[in-house]
Formats: sequence, C-alpha cells, structure tokens
Amino acid sequence: MLTTDFVNGAPNWLDVGAPDLDGARAFYGGLLGWRFESAGPDSGGYGFFRLDGRTVAGGMRCGPEQGPPAWTLYFRSEDAAATAKAVEQARGRVLFGPVDVLGQGHMAVLADRAGVRFGVWQPGRTRGVDVVNAPGALCWAELHTADIAAAAAFYHRVLGLETSGVSFPGGTYTCVNPEGAGEDAMFGGMVPLARPGDEPYWLPYFEVEDTDAVVAGAEELGGAVSAPAMTVEGVGRIARLTDPYGARFGVIRSASGRA
Repeated sequence: MLTTDFVNGAPNWLDVGAPDLDGARAFYGGLLGWRFESAGPDSGGYGFFRLDGRTVAGGMRCGPEQGPPAWTLYFRSEDAAATAKAVEQARGRVLFGPVDVLGQGHMAVLADRAGVRFGVWQPGRTRGVDVVNAPGALCWAELHTADIAAAAAFYHRVLGLETSGVSFPGGTYTCVNPEGAGEDAMFGGMVPLARPGDEPYWLPYFEVEDTDAVVAGAEELGGAVSAPAMTVEGVGRIARLTDPYGARFGVIRSASGRA
C-alpha cells in the first residue's frame, strides 16, 4: 500500500494543471476540502493543496502549449537526470527538465512509449506529499493503456516497477509495486483502455468517506462522471470523474482502508 515512507519507484507527488487555477481551487476545495496555498513569488503561480495543514497535492495554471488539463503523477527517483536518460533509452520522451526546484528537489516530466505523461521527483528538502490513504488524499494509481505488457516492461526498465496478476471475477488485474518491495507495497495497477483508440493515461485515486456523495458533489461543482459509482468486492466503492476542465481522477471508499 502507499505510505509516506517513500522508496524508489513509489508515487511521492502529484499535481494538477488547469487553465483556471482559481476555478480548480474552488472545485477541489468544495469536493475534497482542500485549501490552496501559493508556493511563493518565485514559483510561477505553483502552489499546494493542503488538508488539515498537510500537503496532499500541487496545482498550477497550464496553457494550451502545455497540453490539456491533467493530473500528473510523480515517482520517487534518487537521480532524476539518470531516470530521464533511462526514459530516452527506453524510447520514451523527456518533456521538461530535469531541473532543481528552489532547493526542494529535482524534477522531470516525462512520457512513456505510448505518450503517457508522468514525472519523477528526486527529494531535496521536500520528500513528497505529507499524507496518503486518508480521506482526501492519494490512495491508489492506475495506468490505463492499450498494451499492458509493453507498459510493464517500460516502467520496470526506467523505475524498477514490478507487476503481478490478481484474479477477480471476470479477469485478472495487474498490480504494481516498487522493485523488491513485495506485494505489501502495491500502490496501483495497469488496466486496458475502455475503448480502442482512447488516449492512455495515469489515473490518481483519492480516498473518500462517501463515494456517492462525492460523485453528486462533483457534478454540482461543474465536473463530470466518466464511470459511475460501483462496488468492487473486497476493494471498495469506486467512481471515475473529471474536473470542470477535463482532468481525470478517481475516488474510492476503500473496503479495508486501502485501495
């Protein structure tokens, strides 16, 4: 499961880009109780979403030149430059960086072979988000992709991620954990795209107290439902949503306190 005792390859940060940051602040504040705090005058408008004083995510304004509004998931790397080089060698792309972020750490934004955007964060003074798994915080991550085998090979090569299959009625779910950490460290999965030709993407899930109430709240606040609430035995009640600008995310009321 996700913890804030971050190891290499585990998610340790995430942020959302929106064309209207004030609108995003209002949406996620109303939906998940987050408060936004600027990172300061030198941050280019970047800031932090906080819950009960603890950082759960970052946020920034994005223009058309930066791509469509989206959540970006970052994975811990002990050397962001080396990981960026490994991505290029694995036929992915470096979209931005690596750069030092005001002494807080080094980051790079990358793309896998299918074009899926993700990032790496090499900790400095900031190790990562302050909380996971609690209501309102990241609890799981899913890669939606057309070729799970190719994706598993890519992420193993560049981040050391390991995969394993878990059977469930109707098929097998591909789980993901950091290298050598074992199944107890599973933080996400890989699933086939719902429709051939869809764009692949990483989907963050946030823990919630009441999935159905959050789904209704998202619609009231201008978001949309991409997959309605459903109960998955032994997992919890899940739904997939988009914010008012099209950034995808999921929510879950976990059956046992974890996704």
